[in-house]
Amino acid sequence: MAAPAPFKLDDYKKRMDGALTALQGEFAGLRTGRASPQLLDPITVEVYGAVSPLNQVASVTVPEPRMISVQVWDKSAVSAVDKAIRSSSLGLNPIMDGQTLRIPIPPLTGERRAELAKVAGKYAESARVAVRNVRRDAMDHLKKLEKDHAISEDEHKKLGADVQKATDEIIKKIDDATRHKEEEITQV
Repeated sequence: MAAPAPFKLDDYKKRMDGALTALQGEFAGLRTGRASPQLLDPITVEVYGAVSPLNQVASVTVPEPRMISVQVWDKSAVSAVDKAIRSSSLGLNPIMDGQTLRIPIPPLTGERRAELAKVAGKYAESARVAVRNVRRDAMDHLKKLEKDHAISEDEHKKLGADVQKATDEIIKKIDDATRHKEEEITQV
């Protein structure tokens, strides 16, 4: 039987950080009433017989707080980009101006703000679950190492405490990011 891999806390911390990074990416796509280029990140466009992310067929800028401008690089792809934006769940209606699409960001209603805050909470809970899964993997690894006599019981307890500390730190960052996003969403 092969010896278990050595325990590297940094590897588990990187996986936990990955959950936080993914959460921040999801938060960037949540509309807050202000224009943001990241708002269009989830949109994919069918062009040239393939599906491509919007940022690979156009440049996205924010010329003013409630307006997004999408400069499509190829004239033949303008209508496909327009269709992709309109059919997304973002509820945006682009205005065509040659190869540029201007997208006004309507103010959010109170009901929509509450909905978005709930979505932010769901994203955060998914990130917390991902971090707890990484923690469980790390603890299982430590148990196996102790069972195989690769580490002592004291080392297991010390490393387990380090894993818990790393978990608590990432969960706190997730909670802080969620609180910040919910405040951003609910600000009128």
